Amino acid sequence: MKSTHFIASLLVWIGGINWGLFGLGSFFDSNWNVVNQLLGSWAAVEWIVYILVGVSAIYLVVTHKAHCRACEGSDAAPVM
Repeated sequence: MKSTHFIASLLVWIGGINWGLFGLGSFFDSNWNVVNQLLGSWAAVEWIVYILVGVSAIYLVVTHKAHCRACEGSDAAPVM
């Protein structure tokens, strides 16, 4: 499970950075979608990357409490 958690976290980081750059690029009328720039010629592979990022986010939401150090123990306040 540790490797699954690591891969999911990595994909969510990539997705988060990509969306941040995409939003920032929109202010400058530019396309800073890194996934699209790298894989745009392979649309199916690009879609698979987006699907994997989404599935990873769902996985992390569902398994968050089991892996989060801030959520461990009875003294920890709930993290939203």
